[in-house]
Amino acid sequence: MKSRKLSRTRRRAAILGAAATSVVAGVALLPNWSAGAAVVDDPKVDARTKATFQRLADAVFTDRTEALVDGKQDNRGKPLTDGFSGDVTLSSKQNRTEDATLSSLDQRKERLAKLGEKYSKGSTAVTLDATNVKGRKAKVAVTETTTLTYEKVRGDEPKATGFQAHHELTFTADRHGNWQLTGIRDTDEGLAVNQTARPSVAPMVAATTTSTTPSAPKASTSYPGPANAKNLTAGGLDYKAMATYAKQYWSNYNTAYPDFNGQGAGGDCTNFVSQALKAGGWKHVPGYVYDYTRWFGNADIQSHSFIGVNEWSWFAQNSQRTTSLANVYQMDVGDVLQVDFDKDGSKDHTMIVTSRSRGVPYLTYHSTNTYSRSVASIIASYPTAAYYAYRT
Repeated sequence: MKSRKLSRTRRRAAILGAAATSVVAGVALLPNWSAGAAVVDDPKVDARTKATFQRLADAVFTDRTEALVDGKQDNRGKPLTDGFSGDVTLSSKQNRTEDATLSSLDQRKERLAKLGEKYSKGSTAVTLDATNVKGRKAKVAVTETTTLTYEKVRGDEPKATGFQAHHELTFTADRHGNWQLTGIRDTDEGLAVNQTARPSVAPMVAATTTSTTPSAPKASTSYPGPANAKNLTAGGLDYKAMATYAKQYWSNYNTAYPDFNGQGAGGDCTNFVSQALKAGGWKHVPGYVYDYTRWFGNADIQSHSFIGVNEWSWFAQNSQRTTSLANVYQMDVGDVLQVDFDKDGSKDHTMIVTSRSRGVPYLTYHSTNTYSRSVASIIASYPTAAYYAYRT
């Protein structure tokens, strides 16, 4: 244990030292317009430069993924991003940001290990979707696709978890026309396993509470949860069909419904879960779209309870289609988990359970599109959030 900690310290010291050197060099290279310093015209971004943007983005997110893999980050030495120099590099500030991110993910890996979860390997690929250049700034949109293979700790874990996330990278050119990565912004809700920023989520529709609005109790996150077995053959519902639907459409959206991902606050999470519940036997309750006691959705029209996080909760409780669970680890296939990240009383995100392994539920959701992520991983990423678990 001591040697691992020492290795981590040396790696951080080397990176911080390099970053400090970069800062000094950056000061020396600040434009001196009055002295007639050589300045190029606004730089052009050709195919080669775009390819280098893509490679650097791939290195950034691969480093983040590898930080979660058992034993990988400490044994590999310096991050992949350290291999970039010349016309496309990380800025000194972004270098420090990435080092802090890797340290945070390393701590998350340790928390997960205590909960009995490890990853034996990871794979990340980044595609460049669009490049918008204005003067000396380039905005680069990319899609990250990551898969993490579960190490067989409990024995019957799913094979892997994975996600697709969208990011916008900002590159800024210096007076010589060299580009530095100066910022990264998650353009969907930022709920990927290798992300550390607080999710920028909000309800899909504006929730209006009244004195009669049902209020769900919070669920405990202590592990293991008390026994509360689910009868998967009762109630006339097909829970397997719910899970199958979610696994089929986690990244390849069903065109029979609207796609709310990236179309304003809230994303597509509750819309997706409602679709899965409908596939497993939940029936429409037609009526006024703003009435939370109604529930319906198709390509043309959706009730607020079909697509809104809080409205879904109110409908689910009022209709008695769900009961609240005392502990998140009691959830089984077809059950639903909601999260209030900032504990302001308004729920922010909805997910559905698609498998269960020895007392641990695994969730699939939209915005960010993710499959088979354990509830332990969710809690390790957002330990201060409030959680609500529903038995369907």
